[in-house]
Amino acid sequence: MQAVRERGLARHLAAWSRSEGTRAACVGRAWCDSVHESPAECVRGAELVVVCVPVDRIVEVLAAAASGMGGGAIVSDVGSVKAGICRAAGTVVPAGAFFIGSHPMAGTEKSGLEHASAGLFEGRSCFVTPPSGAVGDGEEWGGGVVKAVGVLERFWRALGMRTFVVSPQEHDEIVAGVSHLPHFAAVALAGVLMRRPSQWREFGGPGLRDTTRVAGGDPGIWCAIASENRAQILDALDNYRAELDSLRAVFRDGDDKALYAMLSRAKEWRDLLPLLPGS
Repeated sequence: MQAVRERGLARHLAAWSRSEGTRAACVGRAWCDSVHESPAECVRGAELVVVCVPVDRIVEVLAAAASGMGGGAIVSDVGSVKAGICRAAGTVVPAGAFFIGSHPMAGTEKSGLEHASAGLFEGRSCFVTPPSGAVGDGEEWGGGVVKAVGVLERFWRALGMRTFVVSPQEHDEIVAGVSHLPHFAAVALAGVLMRRPSQWREFGGPGLRDTTRVAGGDPGIWCAIASENRAQILDALDNYRAELDSLRAVFRDGDDKALYAMLSRAKEWRDLLPLLPGS
């Protein structure tokens, strides 16, 4: 909401939170015009609704807000899993409103209002996920969905993001590789090292901190993500395990030439990653 206010993208910004403490903390903030006691009350009269809760609560909140959604309202979310949420959203969002999933790739391992930042989205990527079959096929879904996708793309771009329109299923495959796998790889690395003497933590440098940073994320949030995208994450973990097996075989065989090739390929791939703001 800070980013929306800073860029002047809304006439009125309304907020609701499950937490009474968070609702109280929003009162009087420059970026929040009104705070409401229920989701339905919060979205009444809104042209754009964005649900920002853990992935296992998104459909529940959409259902609670449905009675307040007016015709023509564009409804989205920021969940990091899309296929199941987009299917379920179609059954709870009322006729006349349009649910189009979103996933701004802009989070950190920190959560909560105290970690919010107006510059969070600048230069980052954002997925926009219309219903399956709607990508590139406006006739099947009608002009309303096509217009809603366009509005959402303009909204996220106005926040400084680069947008990519994909199906919910394609989104889940992509993020299993580029987001969920890195998280669980960091969890596994932390799991290996926690079985070593605790003093080892004192000897770690920036490399250890960088490669385990995301393991500091909220366990509840990540359990929900794993539950929603289990099959895709399993595929990603299988591919990761195969790569680790190949690396282990290189060490076992003492094949320095093969090791150099693996290191070179990894460096080449890493060097081509786009720079993020502040990098």
